[in-house]
Amino acid sequence: MTASAPEQTADAPTLRDFGGGPFGIYVHVPFCATRCGYCDFNTYTAGELGSSASPESWLEALRGEVAAAAAAFAELPSPQPPVSTVFVGGGTPSLLGGDGLADVLAAIRAEFSLAADAEVTTESNPESTSPQFFEHIRTAGYTRVSLGMQSAASHVLRILDRTHTPGRAVAAAREARAAGFDHVNLDLIYGTPGESDADLDASLDAVLSAGVDHVSAYSLIVEDGTAMARKVRRGELPAPDEDTLAARYERIDARLTAAGFGWYEVSNWATTSSARCRHNLGYWDGGDWLGAGPGAHSHLGGVRWWNVKHPGRYAERIASGAGLPAAGWEALTDAEQYTERVMLRVRLRSGLPVEELDAGGRAALENVVAEGLARVADDRLVLTDRGRLLADGVVRDLLS
Repeated sequence: MTASAPEQTADAPTLRDFGGGPFGIYVHVPFCATRCGYCDFNTYTAGELGSSASPESWLEALRGEVAAAAAAFAELPSPQPPVSTVFVGGGTPSLLGGDGLADVLAAIRAEFSLAADAEVTTESNPESTSPQFFEHIRTAGYTRVSLGMQSAASHVLRILDRTHTPGRAVAAAREARAAGFDHVNLDLIYGTPGESDADLDASLDAVLSAGVDHVSAYSLIVEDGTAMARKVRRGELPAPDEDTLAARYERIDARLTAAGFGWYEVSNWATTSSARCRHNLGYWDGGDWLGAGPGAHSHLGGVRWWNVKHPGRYAERIASGAGLPAAGWEALTDAEQYTERVMLRVRLRSGLPVEELDAGGRAALENVVAEGLARVADDRLVLTDRGRLLADGVVRDLLS
């Protein structure tokens, strides 16, 4: 990775002002112990990075970026709102250990004011956690943990190149609850080649035994450039089947609903409204956020920017005193903001206010409702169960 061509850098984004909605901070941790075959995230193993970057250099750069962002936001016309949510993702944030994650939160608190009821989440790989880890980050101020489970079937985990053992995710979830976390999420991936209905049922049994209050379930997407994509192209693995994916989604929804979970976004279920991920709701509802770390994306009042991707170049940009380490930025037009509102809010159980649709969208809404893909309740477009399976198609119809 160190020999790759340098990325083009950009002038500092021309910020407008805060958008008036919730304000969150996302921190991207780019480190992983191994690379999963399906993953196309901006992540690096120690061997890929060599001496060009380390958790220590990344943390020092993160402090610099957070300070630069706070200084830039202080120049805006409106006072900066308190940070309502923090989400540390990756990558594998738990590789930083309890001390490292405590340092991340301390860096944010040094520059920003957190709301008294701020939601503070970290993603974690079950294998790099322990009871002591959860106790440490709970004491540091984290309020929510998201654990990558993917599957309870060992052969499915092998196909995904996941390193944790079946059963460890459930044990980690229980350890987190014992450490005082009220809000714990388990992530599932369904539709992996070789996964059977029985495998999925076993995964759901495990999830429901863990005592968590949130579940995310995503269909496997074979991304170009990944090891899995190469295996599919060579015929070593079959591509995910759309009908199978739809049937698996319905199976997941039925099991979770019967167990007291309710969907609030197409791929997310929670036991109560307080168990919903407020940080992600900020994205879906058009809020503002600072994305800190290599490759992270930010949004503020209709202006979006994204950081240089490589951890080494990211640290160099911060060390140069150039301010925000943006690789590029754009001021969204009204039409672009409209498109994003429709794309994101249609996926929510709370739905999209009909009044926000333009003339073409309202005309398309009649067809969407007639086809049984959505209904109108309290002047909001809400997907039906069938519509959730075809959410992307509904969005295309509304925007066409």
